[in-house]
Formats: sequence, C-alpha cells, structure tokens
Amino acid sequence: MSPGELVRALLRRWYVLVVAMALAAAGALQVLRPSPTYLSSAIVVLKPPVTGTQPNQLANLQPPLAAVSYAAVRQLESSAGTDELRAAGVEGTYRLIPRNSGTSVTPRYLIPSLQIQAEKPAPATADATVRKIIEVYSKHLTDLQVQQGIPDAARMSITLLVPPNSVAQSGTKSRGLAGLALLALAAGVPAALWTDQLLARRSRRASS
Repeated sequence: MSPGELVRALLRRWYVLVVAMALAAAGALQVLRPSPTYLSSAIVVLKPPVTGTQPNQLANLQPPLAAVSYAAVRQLESSAGTDELRAAGVEGTYRLIPRNSGTSVTPRYLIPSLQIQAEKPAPATADATVRKIIEVYSKHLTDLQVQQGIPDAARMSITLLVPPNSVAQSGTKSRGLAGLALLALAAGVPAALWTDQLLARRSRRASS
C-alpha cells in the first residue's frame, strides 16, 4: 500500500480514528487525575543470638543468616506463602526485597536485611500492611526454628532497622499522555485499515 492509498483509507474510515482518540481522551483523564497511591517501606534485619564472644548482634551478621532470610522470602513468595499473607490480611501490591550486596551478574545476599514495601491508597493502610508482612515474616522464621528444636536462647531474631514510612507516588504525566497517544495511534491506524479492507470486500461481494 502506497502512502497515498494509506491516507485515503484513513480518510474514508475517519470515524474509527475518532473512536480511538475518544478512548485515548478517556484514558488521559485518569492520567491527569490519578488515584492517590502511597508506597510504604521498611527494613528489617535477621540477627544471630547473643553469644559471650559477640554480645553485639548487629556486628555478627553472617552470610548464612542472609541465606536463611532469603529462603523465608522465597517461601512467602510461593503460592502457599501468598495464601499465608492473604490470611493475615495482606492484599494488593507488596514486595519483599532482600538487600543485595553483590552485583546484577553475581547476586549474593551477604547482608541478612530485607526491605518490605506495600502500595495502598492511604498512607496509614500502607504502613499497616508493611507491619503485617513483618509479623508474618517474623512468625515464619520463629516457626522454622521451633520445628528444628532450637532453644529460645539460641534462636535468630528480627530487628526493625527502618520503620514503615509512606511516601506519595507521583508519576510523570507527560510520559503517560505520550504513551496514550502512541497507543491510540498504534491501535487506531490498524483498526481503520482493517475496517476499510473488510468493508471493501463486502462491497465487492455485494456488487458481484
């Protein structure tokens, strides 16, 4: 199809382009007036038990602790873990991010700290969701140690390094509008051409 034929086909099916533009305009209203979203974030660390040689737990953070923490995160990210969090009242968007001291090529979780995030329409709700996740994470590790028969004095524990704090999320409106415009163009033009071909075939069948 030559450029001239393309333009003539689009002009014949201008109403398809109008529909695509109307849908894009409706989406633009949501971009210009987005629903408020708050991201709450907290950081916890898995500490070893207090020993006579090392009374400062935070000075004795070993890679094996990070491995245990990461294993607990993987379990909570499984379907059973998702059900466990949902039963505790955790819903919506949340993330459990092990603090990575390695690289993108060779990730190694050497520091047993975990960043927990949750997105909610209200800051108080986002903070409460993060606290619930911390409770489930802590209970998960406690139950694991109970199953292993580890005495209380020798158990690992959880410390909250950074308490939950909510921050309003604000996207870039210009990027959103540009994306909507490209989407309307990418969907509207093929739809107009397809409609033109379909109606042309029907017209040929009717005339024959």
